[in-house]
Amino acid sequence: MHPAPSLIAFTTLSGVGFGLLALVGLGAGPNAVGFGWAACTVAGALCVTGLLCSTLHLGRPDRAWRALSQWRSSWLSREGVLAIATLAVFALYALTWLFGTGRSAVLGVLMSSLSVATVYATGMIYGQLKTVPTWSCPWTPWKFLALGLSSGSLVLLALIGFAGERGILSTFLATAALALAAVVVFNWKSSAAKADLASVGATPEEATGLGHIGRVRLLESPHSSPNYLMKEMVYKVARHRAKSLARVALIAGLVVPAVLLVLAFPIGGGFVVFVAALCHVVGILALRWAFFAEAKHAVSSYY
Repeated sequence: MHPAPSLIAFTTLSGVGFGLLALVGLGAGPNAVGFGWAACTVAGALCVTGLLCSTLHLGRPDRAWRALSQWRSSWLSREGVLAIATLAVFALYALTWLFGTGRSAVLGVLMSSLSVATVYATGMIYGQLKTVPTWSCPWTPWKFLALGLSSGSLVLLALIGFAGERGILSTFLATAALALAAVVVFNWKSSAAKADLASVGATPEEATGLGHIGRVRLLESPHSSPNYLMKEMVYKVARHRAKSLARVALIAGLVVPAVLLVLAFPIGGGFVVFVAALCHVVGILALRWAFFAEAKHAVSSYY
């Protein structure tokens, strides 16, 4: 599949933003208004920027609102509806916290639940596609949820550090979330490695209907120039590039943040945790690029 930068930016930034909202809604972090301004500004900016990036992938962004009407059958539509509902509750929560009586537990739990549901819907956009075997597994939505939780917890811990707090409980939460993300990503990769096109019967013999003759191989390209399907759904990634990105995802996304968390634990430094969060997001970007680039759509069997 074509690794569109807009989709990579959208899924990564919105995952971090909604992950942060989910934790803030459950009461994580100090109750001080200053911290509230920082947490609400960062979370809102990440969510809105991510959602705006998603519209760049549409041919007619001005018609994006029409996608919201198909929520009964489309995970894409459900994600849009849930994201808008989350941001609406978030606005009420932020206004109450920053200008009213403080953090509302009811609004916070509702905001946290909607944030988790939004990230789950994002994962299900890809997890329900049976035409892409590597995506069509139960681990796909859990992968989005785990990475949203780990990145959100690291950003939260950095904000707590900048606010001058130690956040010992948040440090344990970020460490546990990072470990959970590593386990989920490992299981997803193991599942994806076994789910190739041949395992679901999407072979050149099946695509061309010539399997009764014998093995089918491509002699000439069916088109003199790439068509829409080839541009969007048939993407080849060099093996050395895939390995390089896998190393970046492992080192920047998991190893470096884990080491920095250990170093930051005695001093509670906000800057050190901020660097850990930044490295983790870079690792997620590499992981997300590979998620799209290495996925093979069934239609590629024909080309």
